[in-house]
Amino acid sequence: MRIVKDLCHSWLSEEAPARRLAVVRILVGLYATVFVAIRTFHWLDVARLPVRRFDPVGVLGGLGGPLSPSTVAGLSGMALLTAVAFTLGWRFRWVAPVFASLLLVLTTHGNSWGQILHTENLLVLHVIILAFSPADVAFAVGRRQPSDDTPRHDYGWALRIMTLVVVIAYVIAGLAKLRNGGFDWLTGDVLRNQVAHDNLRKILLGDIYSPVGAWLVQFAWLFPPMAIASVLVELGAPVALLGDRWKKAWAGAAWAFHVGVLAFMAILFPYPISGIAFVSMLPVERLADRVIGWRNRAGSDRPVQENR
Repeated sequence: MRIVKDLCHSWLSEEAPARRLAVVRILVGLYATVFVAIRTFHWLDVARLPVRRFDPVGVLGGLGGPLSPSTVAGLSGMALLTAVAFTLGWRFRWVAPVFASLLLVLTTHGNSWGQILHTENLLVLHVIILAFSPADVAFAVGRRQPSDDTPRHDYGWALRIMTLVVVIAYVIAGLAKLRNGGFDWLTGDVLRNQVAHDNLRKILLGDIYSPVGAWLVQFAWLFPPMAIASVLVELGAPVALLGDRWKKAWAGAAWAFHVGVLAFMAILFPYPISGIAFVSMLPVERLADRVIGWRNRAGSDRPVQENR
């Protein structure tokens, strides 16, 4: 039993420096802050819909009725303030769980009106994981920068679980493709028909569509290789758990996959395409090193005034 425990600990808790976890907190926090600021308008709009359209899901499954627009506005304001504090690492141990809870409630309430936006799930899960991690040890307001930044398991377990969540999400998406489209997804016209249908629907509704995708549907031979590539990216996500090189390679492939979806279908997955969905897999502390180095160089270049 001790061997199994040690194996699970070593696998889930890869070593990482405190700076890496802190930079991940900052990047995810910045994205979440902008997300809350923009998404608040949508949350307020759906809160004004007829009550009969409210069908609570997830953690709000037992809610008897929708939250009032004023309540949604108040929660959104609190979420925005705590998102900023989360990003800065200010009183993180108290503020971060509050922000994670508010984000979960607001996104769930927004998804309880007939359209479940699965694109929000990764962000919410990542915020929840970070909220219960020591992500405020470095680069946090009100705390000293640690003198020793030796990689430790304490700072790596959250990054590992964030990566695991990403892997599971993509594998589920790949399995869903095969379940819904069968083997024809790989060899037939399922993807081609999907691209054609999506763009045609948007053209008829006057929505933004992809002229690239609409033009490419005439070339049937292009789509089976693209379909195979998409499934390989999604079902191949577990390679991101093998090591640093595999993480970087898969993250690049996944990002390119989303760029392709945007180019062919005008469907934007903002969290992955921003790259922030994959930062738990990357040595992002180097970004902090570059910023600090740039600041130090800028300071050293300033002319020194002599005292007269």
